[in-house]
Amino acid sequence: MPANISIQVFNHFAGLAQAFPSLLAEQGSTEIFYTPEWFAALSRHGNTFQDSTQLIVAHDTETGAAICLPTIDGKDLDSLSNYYASLFGPIGLPENVTEASCQAIGQWLYAQPQRWPLLNFQPLDTMHPFFANMLPALQAAGYWADSYSCFGNWYLDVAGCSYADYLAKRPSTLRNTIDRNQRKTQKAGQVDIEIHQKPGADLEAAINSFAAIYQQSWKPAETHPDFITELCRMGAQQGWLRLGILKSRGDAIAAQIWLVYAGKANIFKLAYIEGRNRFSAGTLLTAELMRHVIDVDRVHEVDYLTGDDAYKRDWMSHRRERKGIIAFHPRTLRGLFMGSKHSLGKLIRQIRQSKCSSTT
Repeated sequence: MPANISIQVFNHFAGLAQAFPSLLAEQGSTEIFYTPEWFAALSRHGNTFQDSTQLIVAHDTETGAAICLPTIDGKDLDSLSNYYASLFGPIGLPENVTEASCQAIGQWLYAQPQRWPLLNFQPLDTMHPFFANMLPALQAAGYWADSYSCFGNWYLDVAGCSYADYLAKRPSTLRNTIDRNQRKTQKAGQVDIEIHQKPGADLEAAINSFAAIYQQSWKPAETHPDFITELCRMGAQQGWLRLGILKSRGDAIAAQIWLVYAGKANIFKLAYIEGRNRFSAGTLLTAELMRHVIDVDRVHEVDYLTGDDAYKRDWMSHRRERKGIIAFHPRTLRGLFMGSKHSLGKLIRQIRQSKCSSTT
């Protein structure tokens, strides 16, 4: 382990905040999913892992720089992430996620094989220094470590465009759908769109509307509804929230949660009531929120987060891959077995792909 890097572990964010207040106060992250507020909310309400949170801190005793890796302590060690999290990464400034800090974490983890024979961190930005430094650090420590694909991610590079410029570049089918349904709503009247950003009674009513719409939508029941409520309230307090509600004749029929952070708009959750969508309410609400974040918030990027859904291509301009890192401790039975299974599966897939390529 690098001599100047110490490792400390905390089970709660309160202890972390007391020991490293400057780490939690740093605002250099470019992603909302790397913030301490996000991880604290996820730990409290986002899953059943509240009592198994492990906050691993690598602290440079010479410079004072520190990063924190939020994890879940179970049979294996997993990143503090789930289906709510479209990205995972350490808390701290990106420039502090160095080779030395990742090596220190990797060596410390490897020294405790019986606790965690398998490590799994996902989903990751392949351009972030955590991905670049942690994979080789785990391999150097002695793990059988590999990366794997999680999902495709569609996003929009705004590039200084106005909403009108952005819309002009979209496929004609999308532009026509927006225009046609805007004219329909103008003729029908009594269609309103609200965008809630600040705490208060109006926000609480909007959160209740979102929950009611979600329950009547095509989507499965929310596993952790308290997390959505907490996220909206916290997002409003932090200035991140853009909660859009579309009403027809006073009834809320479509809702979307967007989160704006560090010049980036994240399209987090959306739903509309089935059977009440004659105006393509979801499309109209997306268009209005897109106009708001481009022309009012002046974001430089809009991110559709998780998944390769075909409709996202119409709204976005680029696609990138989100990956994970998995590591197996070869000196444990579970690590040896799971690592061998992973390697064999990867080899079989490569052989199949090679055969397919040779026949085309």
